[in-house]
Amino acid sequence: MTRGPLNRALEGFTSTIFAEMSALAVRTASVNLGQGFPDFGGPDSMLERARQAIADGVNQYPPGPGDPTLRSAIAAHQQRFYDIELDPDSQVLVTAGATEGIAAAMLGLLEPGDEVVLLEPYYDSYAATIALAGGVRRPIRLEPPDFALPRETFAAAINPRTRLLLINSPHNPTGAVLSADDLAFIAELAVRHDVLVVTDEVYEHLTYDGVAHLPLSALPGMAERTVTLSSAGKTFSATGWKIGWATGPDELVAAVRAAKQFLTYVNGAPFQPAIAEALQLPHSYFDGFRTAMQDKRDRLIDGLTKAGIATFRPRGTYFVVADARSLGYADGYELCRALPELCGVVAVPMQVFYDNPDGARHLVRFAYCKRDEVLDEAVRRLGALRRD
Repeated sequence: MTRGPLNRALEGFTSTIFAEMSALAVRTASVNLGQGFPDFGGPDSMLERARQAIADGVNQYPPGPGDPTLRSAIAAHQQRFYDIELDPDSQVLVTAGATEGIAAAMLGLLEPGDEVVLLEPYYDSYAATIALAGGVRRPIRLEPPDFALPRETFAAAINPRTRLLLINSPHNPTGAVLSADDLAFIAELAVRHDVLVVTDEVYEHLTYDGVAHLPLSALPGMAERTVTLSSAGKTFSATGWKIGWATGPDELVAAVRAAKQFLTYVNGAPFQPAIAEALQLPHSYFDGFRTAMQDKRDRLIDGLTKAGIATFRPRGTYFVVADARSLGYADGYELCRALPELCGVVAVPMQVFYDNPDGARHLVRFAYCKRDEVLDEAVRRLGALRRD
Protein backbone atom coordinates (compact mmCIF):
# COMPACT_ATOMS: atom_id res chain seq x y z
CA MET A 1 0.00 0.00 0.00
CA THR A 2 1.66 3.20 -1.16
CA ARG A 3 -0.52 5.53 0.89
CA GLY A 4 -2.77 5.40 3.94
CA PRO A 5 -6.45 4.45 3.75
CA LEU A 6 -7.80 7.96 4.35
CA ASN A 7 -8.71 10.14 1.39
CA ARG A 8 -6.05 12.85 1.57
CA ALA A 9 -8.71 15.51 1.09
CA LEU A 10 -9.95 14.59 4.56
CA GLU A 11 -6.61 14.94 6.31
CA GLY A 12 -7.21 17.30 9.20
CA PHE A 13 -10.96 16.59 9.18
CA THR A 14 -11.13 13.23 10.94
CA SER A 15 -12.82 14.64 14.05
CA THR A 16 -14.85 17.72 14.90
CA ILE A 17 -14.35 20.06 17.81
CA PHE A 18 -18.02 19.58 18.71
CA ALA A 19 -17.62 15.84 19.18
CA GLU A 20 -14.46 16.35 21.20
CA MET A 21 -15.86 18.97 23.55
CA SER A 22 -19.27 17.29 23.98
CA ALA A 23 -17.54 14.04 24.92
CA LEU A 24 -15.46 16.01 27.40
CA ALA A 25 -18.65 17.51 28.86
CA VAL A 26 -20.16 14.06 29.39
CA ARG A 27 -16.98 12.63 30.86
CA THR A 28 -16.63 15.47 33.38
CA ALA A 29 -20.36 16.07 34.04
CA SER A 30 -19.84 19.66 32.91
CA VAL A 31 -22.35 22.26 31.76
CA ASN A 32 -22.08 22.07 27.97
CA LEU A 33 -22.04 25.55 26.46
CA GLY A 34 -19.90 24.26 23.61
CA GLN A 35 -22.06 22.54 21.01
CA GLY A 36 -24.99 24.57 19.72
CA PHE A 37 -27.99 22.45 20.56
CA PRO A 38 -30.90 23.57 22.77
CA ASP A 39 -31.76 21.73 25.98
CA PHE A 40 -35.46 22.52 25.56
CA GLY A 41 -38.10 21.26 23.17
CA GLY A 42 -39.75 22.76 20.12
CA PRO A 43 -43.37 23.85 19.70
CA ASP A 44 -45.91 21.35 21.04
CA SER A 45 -47.93 21.23 17.82
CA MET A 46 -44.84 20.26 15.83
CA LEU A 47 -43.91 17.50 18.27
CA GLU A 48 -47.44 16.12 18.27
CA ARG A 49 -47.54 16.16 14.47
CA ALA A 50 -44.38 14.03 14.37
CA ARG A 51 -45.85 11.54 16.82
CA GLN A 52 -48.99 11.35 14.75
CA ALA A 53 -47.02 10.84 11.54
CA ILE A 54 -45.17 7.90 13.10
CA ALA A 55 -48.47 6.41 14.30
CA ASP A 56 -49.95 6.89 10.84
CA GLY A 57 -47.13 4.90 9.25
CA VAL A 58 -45.11 7.74 7.72
CA ASN A 59 -41.93 5.74 8.27
CA GLN A 60 -40.74 4.78 4.79
CA TYR A 61 -38.79 6.66 2.15
CA PRO A 62 -40.31 10.05 1.36
CA PRO A 63 -40.02 11.37 -2.21
CA GLY A 64 -36.43 12.14 -3.21
CA PRO A 65 -36.80 15.94 -3.27
CA GLY A 66 -38.73 15.86 0.01
CA ASP A 67 -42.33 15.55 1.15
CA PRO A 68 -44.50 17.73 -1.14
CA THR A 69 -46.26 19.25 1.86
CA LEU A 70 -42.95 20.36 3.35
CA ARG A 71 -41.65 21.70 0.05
CA SER A 72 -44.82 23.75 -0.32
CA ALA A 73 -44.47 25.01 3.26
CA ILE A 74 -40.85 26.06 2.62
CA ALA A 75 -41.89 27.96 -0.50
CA ALA A 76 -44.74 29.60 1.43
CA HIS A 77 -42.32 30.56 4.21
CA GLN A 78 -40.01 32.32 1.76
CA GLN A 79 -42.97 34.16 0.27
CA ARG A 80 -44.40 35.09 3.66
CA PHE A 81 -41.23 36.43 5.25
CA TYR A 82 -39.19 37.69 2.27
CA ASP A 83 -41.56 38.01 -0.71
CA ILE A 84 -39.51 35.39 -2.60
CA GLU A 85 -41.48 33.25 -5.04
CA LEU A 86 -40.42 29.64 -5.52
CA ASP A 87 -41.79 26.64 -7.39
CA PRO A 88 -41.92 23.93 -4.69
CA ASP A 89 -41.56 21.20 -7.31
CA SER A 90 -38.34 22.43 -8.95
CA GLN A 91 -36.84 25.09 -6.69
CA VAL A 92 -37.02 23.47 -3.24
CA LEU A 93 -35.00 20.48 -2.05
CA VAL A 94 -35.26 18.92 1.42
CA THR A 95 -31.88 17.91 2.87
CA ALA A 96 -30.56 16.12 5.96
CA GLY A 97 -30.05 19.39 7.77
CA ALA A 98 -28.19 22.37 6.39
CA THR A 99 -24.94 20.45 6.88
CA GLU A 100 -25.90 18.03 4.12
CA GLY A 101 -27.10 20.98 2.08
CA ILE A 102 -23.61 22.50 2.35
CA ALA A 103 -21.95 19.23 1.33
CA ALA A 104 -24.32 18.66 -1.59
CA ALA A 105 -23.90 22.24 -2.79
CA MET A 106 -20.10 22.01 -2.74
CA LEU A 107 -20.06 18.57 -4.40
CA GLY A 108 -22.71 19.53 -6.93
CA LEU A 109 -21.35 22.93 -7.93
CA LEU A 110 -17.55 22.70 -7.63
CA GLU A 111 -14.91 21.02 -9.72
CA PRO A 112 -11.25 20.52 -8.76
CA GLY A 113 -9.39 23.83 -8.67
CA ASP A 114 -12.48 26.01 -8.33
CA GLU A 115 -12.00 28.71 -5.71
CA VAL A 116 -14.50 29.55 -2.98
CA VAL A 117 -14.45 32.90 -1.19
CA LEU A 118 -15.86 32.50 2.32
CA LEU A 119 -15.98 34.34 5.61
CA GLU A 120 -13.58 33.33 8.39
CA PRO A 121 -14.02 32.04 11.07
CA TYR A 122 -16.31 29.49 9.44
CA TYR A 123 -18.53 26.54 10.33
CA ASP A 124 -16.15 23.60 10.16
CA SER A 125 -18.02 21.63 7.49
CA TYR A 126 -17.30 24.38 4.95
CA ALA A 127 -13.60 23.56 4.84
CA ALA A 128 -14.14 19.80 4.77
CA THR A 129 -16.73 19.80 1.98
CA ILE A 130 -14.80 22.26 -0.18
CA ALA A 131 -11.79 19.97 0.20
CA LEU A 132 -13.84 16.89 -0.74
CA ALA A 133 -14.99 18.64 -3.89
CA GLY A 134 -11.40 19.54 -4.80
CA GLY A 135 -12.06 23.22 -4.31
CA VAL A 136 -9.72 25.87 -2.95
CA ARG A 137 -10.66 28.06 0.03
CA ARG A 138 -10.10 31.81 -0.01
CA PRO A 139 -11.07 32.85 3.54
CA ILE A 140 -11.78 36.49 4.37
CA ARG A 141 -11.29 37.19 8.06
CA LEU A 142 -13.87 39.00 10.17
CA GLU A 143 -12.10 40.80 13.00
CA PRO A 144 -13.36 41.61 16.50
CA PRO A 145 -14.89 43.54 18.10
CA ASP A 146 -17.69 43.89 15.52
CA PHE A 147 -16.59 41.22 13.01
CA ALA A 148 -17.47 43.56 10.14
CA LEU A 149 -17.03 42.62 6.48
CA PRO A 150 -13.66 43.92 5.16
CA ARG A 151 -14.98 44.98 1.79
CA GLU A 152 -11.73 45.75 -0.01
CA THR A 153 -10.18 42.45 1.05
CA PHE A 154 -13.32 40.55 0.06
CA ALA A 155 -13.45 42.18 -3.38
CA ALA A 156 -9.74 41.57 -3.99
CA ALA A 157 -10.15 37.83 -3.34
CA ILE A 158 -12.43 37.35 -6.36
CA ASN A 159 -10.51 36.34 -9.48
CA PRO A 160 -11.06 34.33 -12.68
CA ARG A 161 -10.75 31.08 -10.73
CA THR A 162 -13.53 32.02 -8.32
CA ARG A 163 -16.51 29.70 -8.77
CA LEU A 164 -18.67 30.74 -5.84
CA LEU A 165 -19.05 32.87 -2.75
CA LEU A 166 -20.06 31.02 0.43
CA ILE A 167 -21.84 33.50 2.70
CA ASN A 168 -23.13 32.86 6.22
CA SER A 169 -25.34 35.48 7.87
CA PRO A 170 -26.32 35.48 10.69
CA HIS A 171 -22.77 34.28 11.11
CA ASN A 172 -21.62 31.26 13.09
CA PRO A 173 -19.46 31.43 15.17
CA THR A 174 -19.18 35.22 15.64
CA GLY A 175 -22.88 36.16 15.81
CA ALA A 176 -22.34 38.97 13.29
CA VAL A 177 -25.14 39.90 10.90
CA LEU A 178 -24.20 41.39 7.54
CA SER A 179 -25.79 44.78 6.95
CA ALA A 180 -28.02 45.56 4.00
CA ASP A 181 -25.14 47.60 2.54
CA ASP A 182 -22.73 44.68 2.96
CA LEU A 183 -25.15 42.32 1.24
CA ALA A 184 -25.65 44.81 -1.60
CA PHE A 185 -21.87 45.05 -1.94
CA ILE A 186 -21.55 41.26 -2.17
CA ALA A 187 -24.43 41.07 -4.65
CA GLU A 188 -22.85 43.66 -6.92
CA LEU A 189 -19.58 41.73 -6.92
CA ALA A 190 -21.34 38.44 -7.66
CA VAL A 191 -23.18 39.93 -10.62
CA ARG A 192 -20.15 41.79 -11.95
CA HIS A 193 -17.92 38.73 -11.81
CA ASP A 194 -20.72 36.31 -12.77
CA VAL A 195 -20.08 33.91 -9.88
CA LEU A 196 -22.42 31.61 -7.99
CA VAL A 197 -23.41 32.21 -4.37
CA VAL A 198 -24.33 29.74 -1.64
CA THR A 199 -25.83 31.29 1.49
CA ASP A 200 -26.14 29.57 4.86
CA GLU A 201 -29.11 31.19 6.61
CA VAL A 202 -29.92 28.66 9.34
CA TYR A 203 -30.12 31.44 11.95
CA GLU A 204 -32.47 33.55 9.84
CA HIS A 205 -35.03 33.88 12.65
CA LEU A 206 -32.43 34.65 15.32
CA THR A 207 -31.45 38.29 14.84
CA TYR A 208 -31.61 40.75 17.72
CA ASP A 209 -31.92 44.38 18.73
CA GLY A 210 -34.27 45.16 15.86
CA VAL A 211 -31.87 43.83 13.21
CA ALA A 212 -33.77 42.19 10.34
CA HIS A 213 -32.58 39.22 8.29
CA LEU A 214 -32.28 39.92 4.57
CA PRO A 215 -31.75 36.97 2.20
CA LEU A 216 -29.07 37.65 -0.37
CA SER A 217 -31.22 36.01 -3.05
CA ALA A 218 -33.77 38.81 -2.70
CA LEU A 219 -31.34 41.43 -4.04
CA PRO A 220 -31.21 42.45 -7.73
CA GLY A 221 -29.47 39.94 -9.95
CA MET A 222 -29.13 37.34 -7.20
CA ALA A 223 -32.18 35.07 -7.56
CA GLU A 224 -30.73 33.37 -10.64
CA ARG A 225 -27.29 32.69 -9.11
CA THR A 226 -27.97 31.90 -5.43
CA VAL A 227 -28.57 28.66 -3.54
CA THR A 228 -30.09 29.45 -0.14
CA LEU A 229 -29.66 26.92 2.66
CA SER A 230 -31.63 26.83 5.89
CA SER A 231 -32.82 24.40 8.50
CA ALA A 232 -35.56 23.66 11.01
CA GLY A 233 -33.12 22.68 13.73
CA LYS A 234 -32.31 26.16 14.99
CA THR A 235 -35.71 27.81 14.46
CA PHE A 236 -37.72 25.00 16.06
CA SER A 237 -35.20 23.61 18.58
CA ALA A 238 -35.07 20.20 16.88
CA THR A 239 -31.45 19.87 15.82
CA GLY A 240 -31.54 16.06 16.01
CA TRP A 241 -34.26 15.80 13.39
CA LYS A 242 -31.86 17.01 10.69
CA ILE A 243 -34.42 18.59 8.39
CA GLY A 244 -32.98 21.31 6.18
CA TRP A 245 -33.53 22.67 2.71
CA ALA A 246 -31.95 24.24 -0.32
CA THR A 247 -33.82 26.72 -2.48
CA GLY A 248 -32.95 28.61 -5.63
CA PRO A 249 -33.25 28.50 -9.41
CA ASP A 250 -34.12 25.19 -11.04
CA GLU A 251 -30.68 24.57 -12.55
CA LEU A 252 -28.76 25.15 -9.31
CA VAL A 253 -31.16 23.17 -7.15
CA ALA A 254 -30.91 20.31 -9.66
CA ALA A 255 -27.11 20.38 -9.29
CA VAL A 256 -27.41 20.20 -5.51
CA ARG A 257 -29.98 17.41 -5.80
CA ALA A 258 -27.65 15.42 -8.09
CA ALA A 259 -25.08 15.22 -5.27
CA LYS A 260 -27.59 14.95 -2.43
CA GLN A 261 -29.25 11.82 -3.82
CA PHE A 262 -26.00 9.90 -3.34
CA LEU A 263 -25.44 11.16 0.20
CA THR A 264 -28.54 10.39 2.28
CA TYR A 265 -30.97 10.09 -0.64
CA VAL A 266 -33.82 10.89 1.76
CA ASN A 267 -34.27 11.26 5.53
CA GLY A 268 -36.63 12.00 8.39
CA ALA A 269 -39.94 10.93 6.85
CA PRO A 270 -42.19 11.49 9.92
CA PHE A 271 -40.42 14.74 10.79
CA GLN A 272 -41.05 16.36 7.41
CA PRO A 273 -44.84 16.89 7.84
CA ALA A 274 -44.14 18.12 11.39
CA ILE A 275 -41.74 20.78 10.10
CA ALA A 276 -44.26 21.71 7.41
CA GLU A 277 -46.74 22.45 10.19
CA ALA A 278 -44.17 24.40 12.22
CA LEU A 279 -43.29 26.62 9.28
CA GLN A 280 -46.93 27.74 9.22
CA LEU A 281 -46.98 28.83 12.86
CA PRO A 282 -48.13 32.44 13.39
CA HIS A 283 -45.65 35.30 13.52
CA SER A 284 -46.10 35.35 17.28
CA TYR A 285 -44.12 32.11 17.54
CA PHE A 286 -41.14 33.46 15.58
CA ASP A 287 -41.22 36.81 17.41
CA GLY A 288 -41.51 35.11 20.80
CA PHE A 289 -38.66 32.71 20.08
CA ARG A 290 -36.43 35.57 18.95
CA THR A 291 -37.22 37.56 22.09
CA ALA A 292 -36.55 34.58 24.33
CA MET A 293 -33.19 33.94 22.69
CA GLN A 294 -32.21 37.61 22.91
CA ASP A 295 -33.00 37.47 26.63
CA LYS A 296 -30.74 34.42 26.95
CA ARG A 297 -27.97 36.22 25.09
CA ASP A 298 -28.22 39.14 27.49
CA ARG A 299 -28.40 36.82 30.48
CA LEU A 300 -25.19 35.04 29.52
CA ILE A 301 -23.31 38.20 28.55
CA ASP A 302 -24.28 39.90 31.82
CA GLY A 303 -23.19 36.85 33.77
CA LEU A 304 -19.88 36.50 31.94
CA THR A 305 -19.18 40.19 32.40
CA LYS A 306 -19.80 39.94 36.15
CA ALA A 307 -17.47 36.94 36.18
CA GLY A 308 -14.76 39.15 34.68
CA ILE A 309 -14.88 37.63 31.19
CA ALA A 310 -14.78 40.03 28.26
CA THR A 311 -17.29 39.31 25.49
CA PHE A 312 -18.34 40.57 22.06
CA ARG A 313 -22.09 41.19 21.79
CA PRO A 314 -23.61 39.25 18.87
CA ARG A 315 -26.50 40.51 16.75
CA GLY A 316 -27.62 37.03 15.77
CA THR A 317 -27.30 33.22 16.21
CA TYR A 318 -27.05 31.77 19.72
CA PHE A 319 -23.35 32.12 20.37
CA VAL A 320 -21.26 34.60 22.33
CA VAL A 321 -17.55 35.05 21.59
CA ALA A 322 -15.39 35.70 24.65
CA ASP A 323 -11.74 36.55 25.33
CA ALA A 324 -9.78 33.76 27.04
CA ARG A 325 -7.22 36.29 28.21
CA SER A 326 -9.81 37.47 30.74
CA LEU A 327 -9.11 34.23 32.59
CA GLY A 328 -5.37 34.37 32.12
CA TYR A 329 -5.12 32.17 29.03
CA ALA A 330 -3.54 33.32 25.78
CA ASP A 331 -4.71 30.14 24.04
CA GLY A 332 -8.43 29.40 23.86
CA TYR A 333 -7.89 25.71 23.14
CA GLU A 334 -5.87 25.40 26.32
CA LEU A 335 -8.61 27.16 28.28
CA CYS A 336 -11.39 25.00 26.81
CA ARG A 337 -9.53 21.81 27.67
CA ALA A 338 -8.93 23.07 31.20
CA LEU A 339 -12.38 24.51 32.00
CA PRO A 340 -14.17 21.19 32.62
CA GLU A 341 -11.64 20.26 35.32
CA LEU A 342 -11.35 23.80 36.67
CA CYS A 343 -15.05 24.56 37.07
CA GLY A 344 -17.21 22.09 35.12
CA VAL A 345 -18.06 24.20 32.05
CA VAL A 346 -17.42 23.42 28.37
CA ALA A 347 -16.84 26.01 25.65
CA VAL A 348 -15.40 25.77 22.13
CA PRO A 349 -12.09 27.32 21.01
CA MET A 350 -12.54 29.57 18.00
CA GLN A 351 -9.13 28.81 16.50
CA VAL A 352 -10.45 25.58 14.91
CA PHE A 353 -12.64 27.71 12.63
CA TYR A 354 -9.69 29.43 10.93
CA ASP A 355 -7.21 28.40 8.25
CA ASN A 356 -4.58 30.38 10.16
CA PRO A 357 -5.66 31.08 13.74
CA ASP A 358 -2.83 33.51 14.52
CA GLY A 359 -4.37 36.56 16.12
CA ALA A 360 -7.52 34.65 17.10
CA ARG A 361 -6.13 31.98 19.43
CA HIS A 362 -7.49 33.82 22.45
CA LEU A 363 -11.14 33.61 21.32
CA VAL A 364 -13.65 31.08 22.64
CA ARG A 365 -17.35 30.53 21.95
CA PHE A 366 -20.17 29.94 24.42
CA ALA A 367 -23.66 28.77 23.36
CA TYR A 368 -26.65 30.29 25.15
CA CYS A 369 -29.41 28.10 23.70
CA LYS A 370 -29.93 26.60 27.14
CA ARG A 371 -32.44 26.85 29.95
CA ASP A 372 -31.97 29.90 32.15
CA GLU A 373 -31.04 27.84 35.19
CA VAL A 374 -28.32 26.09 33.16
CA LEU A 375 -26.88 29.42 32.03
CA ASP A 376 -26.96 30.72 35.60
CA GLU A 377 -25.15 27.63 36.88
CA ALA A 378 -22.48 27.94 34.19
CA VAL A 379 -21.92 31.59 35.08
CA ARG A 380 -21.73 30.73 38.77
CA ARG A 381 -19.05 28.16 38.08
CA LEU A 382 -17.09 30.46 35.79
CA GLY A 383 -17.28 33.23 38.38
CA ALA A 384 -15.17 31.11 40.71
CA LEU A 385 -12.28 31.60 38.26
CA ARG A 386 -12.47 35.39 38.31
CA ARG A 387 -9.08 37.13 38.29
CA ASP A 388 -9.29 40.35 40.33
